[in-house]
Amino acid sequence: QFVVDAKLTLRDIYNLNLNKYAEDVEETTDQAKQEAKMEKTLTKLNETWKDIKFNFDMHKGSDVQMFKLSEENFEMLEENQQQVSAMLSNRFVAFFEVECTKWNTSLANISEINNLAGEVQRSWSFLENLFIHSEEVKKELPKQAELFVGVDKEVKRILADAYVKQIALIYCDQVWVNKAFTKVQEQLTVCEKALQEFMDSKRTAFPRFYFVAQADLLDILSNGNAPAKIQQHMPKIFQAIENLELKEEGVRPFAMGMHTNVGTEYVVFTNPLKLMGK
Repeated sequence: QFVVDAKLTLRDIYNLNLNKYAEDVEETTDQAKQEAKMEKTLTKLNETWKDIKFNFDMHKGSDVQMFKLSEENFEMLEENQQQVSAMLSNRFVAFFEVECTKWNTSLANISEINNLAGEVQRSWSFLENLFIHSEEVKKELPKQAELFVGVDKEVKRILADAYVKQIALIYCDQVWVNKAFTKVQEQLTVCEKALQEFMDSKRTAFPRFYFVAQADLLDILSNGNAPAKIQQHMPKIFQAIENLELKEEGVRPFAMGMHTNVGTEYVVFTNPLKLMGK
């Protein structure tokens, strides 16, 4: 029996005649080195990701907390994924295979959910102002507006849980999170498509809208019953007109004249124009 302890001498090693088993010894020592390296990497992963939290920013005009990984942590995530992938392809992975597989899944979850969350939050925050606060959109797209009410509640529920959990690993390892984000993303796509078709119909009806950015067009449509609120967009629609001189009277105002954006000319209309309809 061979015991490695303080009493071990060079003579003991020599008596083993290891030179006769050079290939086996080399294989064993190589395996030990690789396993030691993997153990060190896995220990570092455990120490690091148990404390990595999402960054949170409050959504304007609400108490909803939107989240994402910091750029530094996202870069570290990609690096860690490469390390785990390399370990799984190592021929000596057997002893740590279960743990490596677990980390491969967990890091993939964090990456995918971080990306999904970014897309969902961008789409939701953009559509929220229209499907929740725009009477014009709700009237024109009643089915999609009703769908969005449910999506809005679900998105807020998903984001609220992230704010409670804070730690990326804990939040993203929940099985339901990925499924929930995927479902609301599909529903948001339906709403976006309907909104795009709605805007295209407005551009067809009034071709000058083709020269207006999408965000500006949505603002115009959302304030269609308030001419004063869309004055800022006038130069984007009509050539040489800065804004109209309005006179409030009754439900809708009169346009008394126009200010040009070529010099400082003001042109009085021959007859005041009642601003009615869309």
